[in-house]
Order: sequence, then structure tokens, then C-alpha cells
Amino acid sequence: MKQIFLDTETTGLDYKSGHKLIEIACVEIENRKFTGREYQSYLNPNRAIDPGAVKVHGLSQEFLSDKPNFIDVYSDLLEFIKGAELLIHNAEFDIGFINNELALNNIAERVEDYAAKITDTLLMARQIHPGQRNSLEVLTERYNVRGYDRSYHGALVDSKILGEVYLSMTGGQTNLKLAPSVQNSLNPKINKVDGTKSLLRIKATDKENKLHEEYLSSILNNEN
Repeated sequence: MKQIFLDTETTGLDYKSGHKLIEIACVEIENRKFTGREYQSYLNPNRAIDPGAVKVHGLSQEFLSDKPNFIDVYSDLLEFIKGAELLIHNAEFDIGFINNELALNNIAERVEDYAAKITDTLLMARQIHPGQRNSLEVLTERYNVRGYDRSYHGALVDSKILGEVYLSMTGGQTNLKLAPSVQNSLNPKINKVDGTKSLLRIKATDKENKLHEEYLSSILNNEN
């Protein structure tokens, strides 16, 4: 299954208060490698943008005034995510905004009808790092993701960053590509133990036993 990282930018925090999408972006990976396939579109919200939101993403009404409406791009978006696992940081927020736009335009489909699976990477991060802050900014620092201009938030750049964070968070390399022959040379051989052969046992010396006892005593004293 292909995986797609999705992010949005909006005019404000709550679509229930009338706020709208102004940018949608997706970045695809397959077999834990970026494929180069991306989707990105700015949108004309046809409404004012909260000043606080402008400070975050830097997108002005003037810049967005000649951009397409959601109705003009939604089919391309749904086609891009079709059959994929969507990975979204705080998925409820982004999915809520997209589904709201679909409903406002009298479109019966929902994101859930096209995506094979939706994974919230914020919930995943909270499971991996319980009791810690897990915003994308914090995770970017925690996993040492570099090379991106973070002067402003942008849906496309944040999707790419989320992709790198996810690959690091789940234990994979983000951009190291090795030929199979090299990979094989790095993988240690696994030898099964033959139960018919006796195993070599190495006995600790008296000096080693004494040092070990002293070490255990020091731990007990420190705990007390």
C-alpha cells in the first residue's frame, strides 16, 4: 500500500466557525522511500484570513485571490489519495476541514471513502513519547530533521518534514539508499544453535567476581 503524508493550511482554527482551506498538499512514499509524486494546491477561501493564521503560514488574501476554488481541484485531490494510507499530524483537524469543504460544495464523497486507511501521526508520537510534547516542530528537532526553511508553515514543506519524521520515528532511513549487494554485506549472518553440540562456557575469574560484587554493593549504597 502506498503511503501519503497530507497537510493543510487554513484561514483559522475551526471550520465550524466558517474557516476555510487555503492550501492542501500531499507527498507520497512507497517501500519507505519518497517517490517524487506530490500534490499541492493553493485555494481562494473567499473570506478573510485571521491575522494569527497569516503569521503562521504567511499566505495573504491578495496572494490567494486568483487561486482556484476548492470545487475546481477536489477531484484531483481525491484521485491522488485513492487507495493510499494517509498519514496526518492531528488528522481530525485536516480531515474535518476537507470533509467540510466537500459538504459545502454538495459533494457526497468523503476522504474516508477514498483513503484505504488514515493514521494520525500525533497519536503515534504520543504512544512512542508519552508525557512529552509531540508537535511537528518538536519532533523535527527531536529527530534532527534539517534542510527545510521553517520561516513560515506551508502544507507542502510540512508534508515532507512529516514524512522524514515518520520514517525516523518508525526506525527507517529517510534517504540512505544502498545497493542490495551492499545491504547483504552489512547484514550479519544468523546461525542456528545445533543442540547436538556442546556450548563453550567461559567461567569468570575470582577477580572478576569480586569486582562484580563491589559494583552491586555500590548500587545498593547509592539507592539507600
